[in-house]
Amino acid sequence: ANAETLNKAWKTVVDFLSPGGRPILEVSFPEVQFQSAVEILAQHGIINIVEDWFFENVQRDIRQRVAPNFWNYYTSTACQNASEWSDNLLKAVLFLHQVSEEYKPSLQRLESIPREDHSQNSLQTFCGAKKLSDVLITLFKAIIFAQVPNEYQKGLDHFYSEAFKVFDDTNSDEQEEEYESSHCNGCGEDSEDCRCAQIMDRFHNVNRLLDEVGILEEVSGTSATALVHEKIQQHVENLCKGNFETAFIESLENWLDTKVLGWLNLIYTGNRTHIGADCISSFRGRLQHFLYKTYAQVQINELFNIIIDFPESGPAVLDLKACLEKTDMRAQLISTLKSSLETRLLHPGVNTSDILTAYISAIRALRVLDPAGVILELVCDPVRKYLRCREDTVRCIVSSLTDDGSSELLDELIKGQPLVLDEGGHSDDENEDWEKWMPDPVDADPATASKSRRASDIISMLVNIYGSKELFVNEYRTLLADRILTSFNYDIEREIRYLEHLKLRFGESQLHYCEVMLKDVADSKRINTRIKEEKARRNEQEAVEVNSMILSAQFWPAFREEKITLPEEMQKLLEAYTKKFEALKGNRTLQWKSHLGLMNIDIELKDRTISFNVSPVHAAIIMQFQEKNKWTVEELSKVLQMPATALRRKIAYWQSQGLLKEESNDTFVLVEDHRGRTHDFLMTEDDETESAMASAQAQKEGEYQIYWSYIVGMLTNLESLPIERIHSMLRMFTMQGATTMECSIQELKHFLDRKVKEQQLMYSGGVYRLPR
Repeated sequence: ANAETLNKAWKTVVDFLSPGGRPILEVSFPEVQFQSAVEILAQHGIINIVEDWFFENVQRDIRQRVAPNFWNYYTSTACQNASEWSDNLLKAVLFLHQVSEEYKPSLQRLESIPREDHSQNSLQTFCGAKKLSDVLITLFKAIIFAQVPNEYQKGLDHFYSEAFKVFDDTNSDEQEEEYESSHCNGCGEDSEDCRCAQIMDRFHNVNRLLDEVGILEEVSGTSATALVHEKIQQHVENLCKGNFETAFIESLENWLDTKVLGWLNLIYTGNRTHIGADCISSFRGRLQHFLYKTYAQVQINELFNIIIDFPESGPAVLDLKACLEKTDMRAQLISTLKSSLETRLLHPGVNTSDILTAYISAIRALRVLDPAGVILELVCDPVRKYLRCREDTVRCIVSSLTDDGSSELLDELIKGQPLVLDEGGHSDDENEDWEKWMPDPVDADPATASKSRRASDIISMLVNIYGSKELFVNEYRTLLADRILTSFNYDIEREIRYLEHLKLRFGESQLHYCEVMLKDVADSKRINTRIKEEKARRNEQEAVEVNSMILSAQFWPAFREEKITLPEEMQKLLEAYTKKFEALKGNRTLQWKSHLGLMNIDIELKDRTISFNVSPVHAAIIMQFQEKNKWTVEELSKVLQMPATALRRKIAYWQSQGLLKEESNDTFVLVEDHRGRTHDFLMTEDDETESAMASAQAQKEGEYQIYWSYIVGMLTNLESLPIERIHSMLRMFTMQGATTMECSIQELKHFLDRKVKEQQLMYSGGVYRLPR
């Protein structure tokens, strides 16, 4: 009797808990029968196995019936295109929602069954579910979505992407001009066949049904997240790429709040209360971080162009600075920018002046990006090393410092800040405002003082490429001398102004020789004026007026040497000027550099007269054609006592002017006829603008010869010396003042090794000695 009663009670409970219910539910007072059956099972101690039996049957039903029917909507035959896929998605979700509704009465009855103890069943414990309905949701996720068809994710991505496009178009803030259009931007169809309302209705229905089933996050999470990331990346690239003059951070954050989070709210908080605004708010933080990271990545890839365009690209630099503070992308920025600089700048195809311009822009831009100067120090180290290897780097820097125009270095020079050299031993506590002190980033070089890294200006950083003020001062002397000797006037106001600015940077002692050079120009003007006044007082008339630049030889760099014997008429003019100078100065005389200077000459031909401004060498060549119309190179070389190779180069100028013609090999004749030319040369400058100063290599050889005389004296007295001792003694006796160059141990070793090859020195046991 007990077994029959127990069996009947079990059958009653099973009928009431079966999915969808049984016809017995239509009997009057069904709950009375169910509760009576539950009490019988409880009396016999088997009430706890009801939940296990129920969920075992639920799993079997989901696996055998629900999952296959759900995925039948996504077969290749069911979905021929994206539109069909979206329609079938709604059907599949409706089916799943129907199944969920079928289980609800059974779950409610199951929840009402009292447990013998307060412990959860094994499946509920495994799922971590507080309610039995949560166990059902977990089973849906674990069984239905354990095996996903290939086209499922692709179609789901299209479904949410299509809805986002309609939402974006519907909620667009852009105020477009009113015009008739036959095309809908949201759905891509003609306006008459617009499907936007249909797409959004289906979108809301699917999300609502999924939410009611409890698997909205499971279905939409991956697609929504991937879509949001894709849209953020596309929007950032389309809006910001190549545009460096506008700040975008604020507008991007507004777009994220209105469009992206507005769409996510439409999916989740619009349907489901237990997700709520808190989850969306926390998700906003992650999306904002992704936005900053994406924007920083775009700007890092364009950072080379941003630097070149600075300061116009200042807004982009400030935006990137804000992103670096919120993302960990410093290492990537340093690596990318360093690679860009090496690839696009540091090769022989780029002029030194262009490299310097880019380097100066990098200093300015990276100082804004990272005031601590660490990024600048790490990124530009290869640039400094490469510039140190270029022979014309110093000349380009000095030229930019003293050139008129919109030179950035000239602007820095006018600021008048003192030079800051990398000499080590700087204290970060000296003159430091401790209230504004900031620690260096973790990637800073601990060997470099923070104060010097932050305080060094552009000119100091350029000088620190070589670490020597003397090198720049010597180059400035050469450049100043060349400017003076090629300007052919006594106007030095501009050079005096530059010199005063340079004194503030390099010190007065370093530029003493330059002061003497400018004083020579002023004295030359005064002496020249006195000589002219004396001639006017004596009423002396000369066929050619002579002006001179009188220089103190020991204070000027070496001149470019060129052998030439001027015609007798020109020699007499220079001798007459020398006598007048001696009359003024008494015990002083002049040594003329005949190849330097400028002559204003008029050449009278048969049909025309042409004026030229040329060097004395060019004038001496053309004057020889007054005696005869035809000369060979050998004849001219003997008359002018000038090497034939240099003579040919000078003759080429007159050939280019159409006055000389090479009749045969090395034989030139004067061309006097106009021969149909349509213009005259009223005033022609000498195309060959050679420097008046010796080349850097020639000056270096001259300095080495001075070193050699000292080295011979050292080894004569001391017999043998190591290179370190030779270098220290040279620094003591010859490498002082602005008249000589700096010579490193490596350069000295190269010079001494050359002397060993020439058998003028011997090297053994680490020391040098003179050969016996």
